[in-house]
Parts: sequence; structure tokens; C-alpha cells
Amino acid sequence: MNRLENKIAIITGGAAGIGAATAIKFATEGAKVIIWDLNEEKGIALASEIGADFDKVNSANYMEVEKGAKNVYEKYGRIDVLINNAGITRDSTLKKMTPELWQQVIDVNLTGVFYCTKIISEYMLMNNYGRIVNASSVVGLYGNFGQTNYVATKAGLIGMTKTLARELGRKGITVNCVAPGFIATEMVAAMPENILDGMKAKVPIGRLGLPEEIANCYAFLASDEAAYINGATISVDGGMTV
Repeated sequence: MNRLENKIAIITGGAAGIGAATAIKFATEGAKVIIWDLNEEKGIALASEIGADFDKVNSANYMEVEKGAKNVYEKYGRIDVLINNAGITRDSTLKKMTPELWQQVIDVNLTGVFYCTKIISEYMLMNNYGRIVNASSVVGLYGNFGQTNYVATKAGLIGMTKTLARELGRKGITVNCVAPGFIATEMVAAMPENILDGMKAKVPIGRLGLPEEIANCYAFLASDEAAYINGATISVDGGMTV
């Protein structure tokens, strides 16, 4: 089943983790994938493996996003899908959090999504069609100790998604949000076993999620099957927020 046949899809932070799983999923669903990431080595290797394009784009840099989007449009004549997946953490309690730690996360996780959405939606408007999916987190719904900056961005994306859905929906562009729970990325898998066991204990189905399971949700929301879903935040967390 090729739900994304011939769709032109940009995936930010697409070189590793959930982003890489999404790039692979989209390619198997027939999309032409453009991976944006700062990790050239992983990005180029993955792009070569799945027949995608890679461009070193910092989503927190307006000019780089502008140039990257223009390159995609000039090559393919349209942009159909934007997956705002890029994100970073700089965890610290409020007492220890510096202005630099705060700003770094805001720049990538929130401002970067604004830049990408603002610029790429203009190309989508040319065809009155688009699918935009933002990566929030379950912590954006209920908060998390030591993550004031990260939680602020992920909660902000939920509100941004609702507003953009109202503004762009009537013009053929849907905007939705996915809130992953504890996902077994390489970074998470490297945590101590007792920490992982504690994370699993909080999940009703008793395990961590797989990057592919988030990618599946992204692919559904990017497809025409989800044409009447707009402004939603879908938790993919094994029931953590029940």
C-alpha cells in the first residue's frame, strides 16, 4: 500500500531516531523524501539507502530553511508534506537552568517549527494542498521534572497546531500534532536498566514504544486517509496519559 505515492515530503531531524524511522516509512509508502538534519554522515547514508535527498539544514536558521525549501520546490515543483520532527533537550531544574539552556531548546523546538511552517506553507498554498505534522510529547500534556524548557516548547506546539489548523485548514492544508511517550530510540536505549524499567512501569502496555510506531502515525496523518483530521493532538504512548 503506497499511501504517500509521489508526495514530496520534508522531514526535519530525519537522520536518526524517530526521524530516520519516518524517512524509511515514507519512502516505503511511495513518497519522495527530503531529509533535513545537521548530521551529514548519518543523513547522507540514510538518504542513499532509501533513495531520498539530504540537505544540511538547521531548522532554527531562517535563511537556511528558506534556501532549503526553495531548493526542494525548484527540483520538484511542489512540497506536499512537512514533518516538524527536529528537536533537542537541554534538561535542568529551574534553579540550574541558564538562559542559554532555555534559549537553545526554544530556538530548535519551537522557533524552528515556526520557521519551517511559515516558509513551507507558502509553497503548499500554491497548490491548495498540504499536510503538516508537528512533534510534541506527552510531557507537553502533563509536564516533567527538570524539563521546563522542553515542556514549554512541546506544550507550545500543541497550541500552535490548533491555531495553524484554523488558519490553513480552509486552504487545503491540515496541521496536526503527535505526542510520543517513552520511545526506544538509541538515546533512550543507552539509559541504565533501572531507569528503563521505571519508564516501562509507567506504561499500561508495559513496554517502550518503537520509533516505527511514531512513524506509522506520521504517515497516516500525512496521507489522504486523514484528510478530515485537523488540529488534533494524538498521543502515541501506550496509554501513559489515560
